[in-house]
Amino acid sequence: MRKVALLAGLFAALPLAAQQPAPAPAPADGQQPKLEAPTMAAPEPEAAKPKTAPPPVAKPKASVAEEGRVVEEIIARVNNEIITKSEYDKSLASAEEDAKQECDNKCTPQQLASATDERKKGALRDLIDQSLLVQRGKDLGISVETDVIKQLDQIRQSNKLPDMEALEKAVTGQGLNWEDFKNNIRSHLITQKVIGQEVGSHITIGESDAKKFYDDHKGEFIGPESVALAEIVVSTEGKKESELPDLKKKAETALKRVQDGENFGEIAKRMSDGSTKDQAGYLGTYKRGELAKQIEDKVFTMKRNQLTDVMETKQGFLILQVLEHYDEGQQSFDKVKDRIMNRLYDERMQPALKAYLKTLREQSYVVIKPAYVEAAGGAGNSEIQEVSATPEQEKAKKGADKGPRKWYFPLKHSKPS
Repeated sequence: MRKVALLAGLFAALPLAAQQPAPAPAPADGQQPKLEAPTMAAPEPEAAKPKTAPPPVAKPKASVAEEGRVVEEIIARVNNEIITKSEYDKSLASAEEDAKQECDNKCTPQQLASATDERKKGALRDLIDQSLLVQRGKDLGISVETDVIKQLDQIRQSNKLPDMEALEKAVTGQGLNWEDFKNNIRSHLITQKVIGQEVGSHITIGESDAKKFYDDHKGEFIGPESVALAEIVVSTEGKKESELPDLKKKAETALKRVQDGENFGEIAKRMSDGSTKDQAGYLGTYKRGELAKQIEDKVFTMKRNQLTDVMETKQGFLILQVLEHYDEGQQSFDKVKDRIMNRLYDERMQPALKAYLKTLREQSYVVIKPAYVEAAGGAGNSEIQEVSATPEQEKAKKGADKGPRKWYFPLKHSKPS
């Protein structure tokens, strides 16, 4: 059985941005990989940039000092949650892996090093912000248990595992704790819901805003005729001849479900075997001459949201959807309106999210061990002080204080004998 590649990815650092449905992309100027023509081999299409996954947050295994022995080093406390040195180390390792994935072997060593350093700089700050968002989600009573089950099942399917027991075995087999693994998924989902509810819902982009942007930037919407495509692939690689009818039936079922009104992207996530499934099947935007002729002849006669039939290829059964068909020359406002509105939304989301996180930090008790204050970007109300008082004792002493309280931890212990 192949490695469960998606598992470790769930522990990577998550950029704190609202996740919006991807608009139909603009025509690309660069060369796109060619799609395979029916019954002909072709290079694998380039997937959309992979999304990063969440860092390990929200209540790791608590550090405990047992008979003067250091079990774990606490480097920050966020209200009643802690962040440990091992969590921070995992986040740094994930930052390095994320930088490599983003570069996709296209960066120079210097560019890779720069991208890695940039991600590592924000690792502790992101862990703190993630913890604050998860805690806020709990305060709001946000429940994501159904979504956790769905995402676990998607991971199971993408790794071709027969059941949840097999997924758990695969997770633990890679040295991961099953409950921590599920909790990371849960925390990620809560975070996204909080951002959408507390920040995204207050951002409104009107059609008039989009029209003004279009009028002011018309030069950005001139290009050759092109199509934006998404795919559903049912793989036949390594399958026996006797299995092909059932695989074709699976592809036909996926097509029928979309034709009956289900969302193409959701069906792609659940049923596609392609590398693009995590991006809702999104392939990219292709100009004439960049696709195999048999496919080009089909898709360039199609309109937005139209579907191909099930096509048989060397790799499997393929279904394509035209997300958008761009005319040559100046694109009309109607064709680029959604893309503009998403762009404006993203531009407004970043400062709004930054302000929201600043407010959360100001309203919370965030304390950081002195050696890590710079790594956290100066976040927090105070530094963890190495004194003998316990948090409970300090809380009792300052019970009448309504302002931000300092929490103290006995951080120095003897090493295990």
